[in-house]
Amino acid sequence: MIPSASSSPGSSRADALAAAAASAAAARAPRPPADRLRIDQATALRTSLSRLPEVRPEVVARAKFLASDPGYPSDRIIRQVSAALVNSPDLSEDSP
Repeated sequence: MIPSASSSPGSSRADALAAAAASAAAARAPRPPADRLRIDQATALRTSLSRLPEVRPEVVARAKFLASDPGYPSDRIIRQVSAALVNSPDLSEDSP
């Protein structure tokens, strides 16, 4: 016979199991959705976006500079992107 590690009767174990189950149930309790659509915010966003130019000259200049740099992107960046692609899940396998 294996001696019990606890000096109290089995009720303390039952209490511990009940407490753990209650804690797990609380963790699974539905939470209110974090994402909410607010029309007033969407309207403000559209207004702000409409004020921006379609083409930003500073971004175009930066892109031209990077495109002309033979060292861009660096080997380290290419390896990181390659590893991310190789390690990403193949989502086409999930479609029916």
